[in-house]
Amino acid sequence: MSAGSGVGGVGGVSGVSANAAGTVSTLSTAADRVHDAFDRIAAVDRPEVWITLRDRADVLAEASRVDPSLPLAGLLFAVKDNIDVAGLPTTAGARSYAYEPTADATAVARLRAAGAVVVGKTNLDQFATGLVGTRSPFGAVRNAWDPTRISGGSSSGSATAVALGIVDFALGTDTAGSGRVPAALGNLVGVKPTKGLVPNTGVVPACRSQDCVTVFAASLGLARTAAELMTGPDGIDPLAREDRAHAALPTLPRIAVPLPSQLEGLADGWASAFAAAVDRFRALGHEVVEVDIAPLLDAAALLYDGAFVAERHAAVGAHIEAHRDLVGEDLDPSVASIVLGGARPSASELFADMARLDALGAAGRAVLEGTTALLTPTTTWHPTLAEVAADPIGANSRMGRYTNFANLLDMASLAVPAGLVDGLPFGVMLTGPAFTDRRLAALASAFLAPTVDLLVVGAHLRDQPLNGQLVASGGSFVREARTASDYRLYALDTVPPKPGLVRAGPVGSGRGPATGSIVGEVWRLPAAGFATFVAALPSPMAIGTVTLEDGSDVTGFLVEPLAVVGAEDITHHGGWRAYREQG
Repeated sequence: MSAGSGVGGVGGVSGVSANAAGTVSTLSTAADRVHDAFDRIAAVDRPEVWITLRDRADVLAEASRVDPSLPLAGLLFAVKDNIDVAGLPTTAGARSYAYEPTADATAVARLRAAGAVVVGKTNLDQFATGLVGTRSPFGAVRNAWDPTRISGGSSSGSATAVALGIVDFALGTDTAGSGRVPAALGNLVGVKPTKGLVPNTGVVPACRSQDCVTVFAASLGLARTAAELMTGPDGIDPLAREDRAHAALPTLPRIAVPLPSQLEGLADGWASAFAAAVDRFRALGHEVVEVDIAPLLDAAALLYDGAFVAERHAAVGAHIEAHRDLVGEDLDPSVASIVLGGARPSASELFADMARLDALGAAGRAVLEGTTALLTPTTTWHPTLAEVAADPIGANSRMGRYTNFANLLDMASLAVPAGLVDGLPFGVMLTGPAFTDRRLAALASAFLAPTVDLLVVGAHLRDQPLNGQLVASGGSFVREARTASDYRLYALDTVPPKPGLVRAGPVGSGRGPATGSIVGEVWRLPAAGFATFVAALPSPMAIGTVTLEDGSDVTGFLVEPLAVVGAEDITHHGGWRAYREQG
C-alpha cells in the first residue's frame, strides 16, 4: 500500500482554502468527501486502525451542516482514543477503562468549530505508553507502506488513517515522541507544539506535565493550520499557556546537527539519508554546525529510566492495580509493567532527577546557543512487527533516542518527511526552544519546497552583475560544473554584456566541431522563485536542458540560435569569466 493514495491529506471539499488545506479541493461536495473516506476504509481493510468508527450517516449529516466559509470546512479528521469526542467512548486503548464523555476535548471542539468533521476514534499504544503501535488489545497497527512493519506509536491509528488516505488530518498526543515517530514511519508531517499551547482538557493523561496534543497531516500547511486553530488557553487546563512566539527566522539560520558518533546505530541507509537532508539545508543557504547533544540524550533517558515514570502511575496506575487480573488480556503486559513500575520511585528520587534534569537542560541550552534549531533523524529504525514482538521493551526504547527529551526540556518539535530508503519513509525532525513553533515551520517549509537546479554560465555567475537576481529569487550556490564538450559560447551584444550558450552537435555531426566544455555554476532555486525568475527573462535568453560533462542533465541558460548569428565565438576561452578577464 502506498501512503498518500486516495484522498487523505490531499483532498478537500468546495469552500476549503488552499492556505488552510495545503491543497486545492478536488471533490465537489461534503457528501462526496465523506463517501470517499468510508469507501476508502472498506478498501484498505485495516480494522485495527479504529477503536470506534462513526456511522457514515452521522458523519454525512454533520458535514452537511458545516459552513463552507470556515477554514477547515468539510475536512475530515481522526482522533486518538485518549482524547474525548462527545458521544463516542474514550478507552485510552483499554476496554476496562472506557467512559462516555459528554463534551469534546478543547482541541476537538476548536477544530469542529473551524469546520472539520470527526470520522472516528483511533487505536493507540495503551495509555499512550509506547512508540511502536503494537501495545493494544485492539490489535497492532500495521504500517501503511509495509504491513509487516510497525506504524509507530503511540498515536498509531491516527497517523495510519492519514497515511492510508482515509482522513485529511488526525490528532495524536506526544509525551516521548508519539506525535513524531509515527509521522516519520508514515511519510507524514507531525507537529508537536510547545507544551501548553494546546490545552489538554479532555485528554487522558500519560504524564500530565509532559503531554501535548499533536497533529498528523500529509502537508505542512494543513498540519500547522490545525495546530494554530487549537492554540490558546481555555480557562480550564491550568497548564495551558499563551503563545510567546519568537521573532522571524534570522537572515542566516544556523542548523545544529549531532556529532557523527551520536548518529551511530541508525537503520541501514538512514545515515546517508540524513546526510542528504543536512546537505539540503546547506543548499538553502543555512549554516550547519555540529554540536555535542549528549546533555539532551542524557535527559531523554530520564523519561523512562528515572523517577519521572511515577507520573504515569499517577495517571492510570490505580486502574491497572485494580485490574491486575486483566494483564495479558485487556491490559497490555509491557504497559502494565512500565506503569506499575512507576510506583517504586520515592519522592526524594524524583526531586533528585528533577535537579539532574535542570542541569542537563542548562547544558543543552548552552550547546544550542546561537543556533536556530536542532536537526536530527526522527527515530533510529523501522522494525518489523516480529522484531518488536521478540523484544518489546528493547525495540521500543530504540525508537525515542531523538524524541524523548523534547517535552522534558520544554521544547517545540516538528517531524517532516525526508525521502525514502529502500522504498520506506525516512523522516527528520527540527527541534527548538519553547515557542519557536513558527520558526520551525518556516525552516520545514523551505526544506519541503520543490526546488530547481539551474546552470548559469554568464552574467548570473557569482560576482557578476546579474547574480543578485538569482539571490533575490531565493537561489543558493550549489557547485561549479562544466557542460559536455559539444556546446559553444558566444559573446552577445547586450547590456550588461552576457554570453549565449548553444549546443553545437558532436564532432562529425555536420553542425560544427565540438571545441570543449564550458565552465558554469549550478544554483538551486525554490520552484516559485524559479518561476518568477524565468518570467522576467529577456529575449533572446532561454531556459532548456543542458548536458554536463558527467553525462547528467540540468536545467540551464541557453540562447535562441538566431541571436548568435554574427556574434563572437568565445568557446575557446572555456567560460565567461576567462573571456572577460582576457578582454
